[in-house]
Amino acid sequence: QVQLVESGGGLVQPGGSLRLSCAASGEIFDIYTMGWYRQAPGKQRELVATITEGGSTAYADSVKGRFTISRGNAKDTQYLQMNSLKPEDTAVYYCNAMLRVQVISLPYTYWGQGTQVTVSS
Repeated sequence: QVQLVESGGGLVQPGGSLRLSCAASGEIFDIYTMGWYRQAPGKQRELVATITEGGSTAYADSVKGRFTISRGNAKDTQYLQMNSLKPEDTAVYYCNAMLRVQVISLPYTYWGQGTQVTVSS
């Protein structure tokens, strides 16, 4: 059973920083693209950032220059460094990963349970 577990959310003042982590565990053959999404109250879930197996990254315009996505050396962990946080960054942040559990299986996207980030003074 594959699991993605996020950590690092919390309450931070505007202008502050947080670092989110997401660790994948279970029967995993290979992990391809990983990413972070967020959902604010009353809004649809939106893409924040993605990172490929090769390390290529992409960001939503709203977080460019402030957020940085990265992967750990073992490639089964991803991070989201969030700097210069704004109240509009307040949301539940979800990590996901496209992966294969076996060499013969098709890629499938798994999601974490979400972690709350609140930016408020």
